Amino acid sequence: MSTKGKIIGWLTAIILVVLAGFIYFKFCFVYSEGTNEGDINYFQKEGIIFKTYEGKMIQTGYNSKNSNATIQSNEFKFSVADAAVAMEIENHSSRQVKLHWKRYFGTLPWRGNSQFIVDRIVEVSQEELPADQLLDVPEPAQ
Repeated sequence: MSTKGKIIGWLTAIILVVLAGFIYFKFCFVYSEGTNEGDINYFQKEGIIFKTYEGKMIQTGYNSKNSNATIQSNEFKFSVADAAVAMEIENHSSRQVKLHWKRYFGTLPWRGNSQFIVDRIVEVSQEELPADQLLDVPEPAQ
């Protein structure tokens, strides 16, 4: 093999390794992971070719930057790749939920529209209204 052929072979191998590393870090490397807790604002299955689960959570808290300590809400947009986790989120949408997520640098069309991919539900609030706060609904007239 000639010197020119060896150089082209090595350059091709280096370019392929660099490209594979870029694709791995962009789409497969977990940049960070954590949990968010709040109320599910919306949760839906959407897409034209790839149907993915997309949702938005509203997190309430106090605005510490303001001296009046007003209540603020933060939105957390997320995607869910696992259909079983998506069904679980739908079943608990009326309660406050704590979701565990992984963040990637890039999005893939079959994984969702968000960099935040929810992989499980950590906790669901079991709080129910006390009996004295429930409405008395009269029986229908017969």
